[in-house]
Amino acid sequence: MPEILRPRVLVIGGGPGGYVAAIRAGQLGLDTVLVDAERPGGTCVLRGCIPSKALIHAAGKFADIAGAAGDNPLGFAIPGPPRLDFARTVAWKDGIVDRLSAGVTGLLARAKVRVVTGWARFTDAKSCTVETAAGPVAITAEHVILATGSEAVALSDLPFGGKVISSSEALSLPELPRRLVVVGAGYIGLELGIALRKLGAAVTIVEAAQRILPRYDDALTRPVRRWLQRAGVTLHLGAKIGGLDGEERLMVETASGPLPLEADKILVTVGRRPLTNGWGLEAMGLDMEGPFVRIDDQCKTAMRGVWAIGDLAGEPMLAHKGFAQGAMVAEIIAGQRRHFDPAAVAAIVFTEPEIVVAGMLPDDAAAAGIAAATAVFPFAANGRALTLEAGGDGGFVRIVSRRDDQRILGIQAVGRQVAELAGEFAHALAMGTVLDDLAHTVHVHPTLGEAAGEAALLGLGHALHL
Repeated sequence: MPEILRPRVLVIGGGPGGYVAAIRAGQLGLDTVLVDAERPGGTCVLRGCIPSKALIHAAGKFADIAGAAGDNPLGFAIPGPPRLDFARTVAWKDGIVDRLSAGVTGLLARAKVRVVTGWARFTDAKSCTVETAAGPVAITAEHVILATGSEAVALSDLPFGGKVISSSEALSLPELPRRLVVVGAGYIGLELGIALRKLGAAVTIVEAAQRILPRYDDALTRPVRRWLQRAGVTLHLGAKIGGLDGEERLMVETASGPLPLEADKILVTVGRRPLTNGWGLEAMGLDMEGPFVRIDDQCKTAMRGVWAIGDLAGEPMLAHKGFAQGAMVAEIIAGQRRHFDPAAVAAIVFTEPEIVVAGMLPDDAAAAGIAAATAVFPFAANGRALTLEAGGDGGFVRIVSRRDDQRILGIQAVGRQVAELAGEFAHALAMGTVLDDLAHTVHVHPTLGEAAGEAALLGLGHALHL
């Protein structure tokens, strides 16, 4: 006989949305069970956000040290090229992952959440059986929160296996590939391609579109492309991928004709899709919206008492969106009045240099028929950027605002360490800020954040440092 559980709340998936939903539900006194086939943390902690940023950080430090082997404007030097112990780098990254996953496990225990490790399969909207190492566990809950996350998309002509890898395998390589081909110039492909280039791999990037990061405009992506060119990364844009030939070379169709590419590893990063197969979604009676589960502004599905959050529930497929939705759903179940309607969910691209996007791009405003103004303040005029050797990479802060009432519609930035500005950008949009609000916020000197205030002043017609 299987063990039978009847919690108030059942959470499926231990990633950012799921574990936050479970922790918040537990804090609110709701009897909660979390089910996941692996240890808590999900894609973000175990094989996505956290390990990739650890690898990116390590690659940046290695590149800085390697830069000291030649003529260095800061006046320091090392006698020769540095040596990389890649296995030790990966072990350091894994240590961070282990620490954070253990931390999530501790937080779940403190919130009195029971964790069931195994694969859940639903027979109806509120009931599932979990196959665990100790045997089956049957669970029926009053409320079910689906947070199953997403998975990497493979290409039909280039399935995963052998030298063809996804981002998950790229973060746990046993050794640094000598030659890496990245298929897809979106944020995942560029982040990992740049990191591995900094560590010494020869990197080629193949993209079907005519430019990198196709979702963003040329002004934002131009500094990244400039870095790729300086770093010797080969770009094939407007190219079509074929399969592997008999010699295990990747066949690419370019504007100049077919091109075979030699590679030790081929990293396919053409997107992610919600994880909807294998756990009984078809038995739950939910409505779909394309590949996603359809929800309303409280993350309710078509089935009463069933909720969907995070990557499963639509774009943007970002961890911090899942955090916010998970906490909100737990609070709604506990009787609070909440809904999910953020002015903007900011996104960060951890390339070289970094990109932050919050709210509308200039093209978005134009497409929506909004009369908008754009103000751009360059980091070349920001003292802190100059001290970070970041004044010459083409970086800037850009504000998009309405012409009539000067309400801010979007804020973007590209430049070194601009990821840390994302909170200010999202907060400004959440508060319905106008240019005058941001312009007259006293920004600390010397910081990169001053560029946001200066961009607002520029939008008002009287920048002080430009």
